[in-house]
Amino acid sequence: MYDFFCNGYGFGGFWFMWIFWLAALGLIIGLIVWLVSRASRPATPAPQNGSSAALEILKTRYARGELTKEEFESMKQDLLR
Repeated sequence: MYDFFCNGYGFGGFWFMWIFWLAALGLIIGLIVWLVSRASRPATPAPQNGSSAALEILKTRYARGELTKEEFESMKQDLLR
């Protein structure tokens, strides 16, 4: 049984060597592809502050006429606190 796997060349012989090098080459190529794809994708924008997003919604509602000036100012003060 030992001679079947080793063929006289050590642990696994010729086939083990080829499988090892193909796996190593696959890992290297995979790493290169991963690094290139990671470097080429655009940076994600920083998330907006919750109050600034809420203020934009408030301004939009005021511009549409859904809020009076007093309501707008009151809600704006609440958001900026």
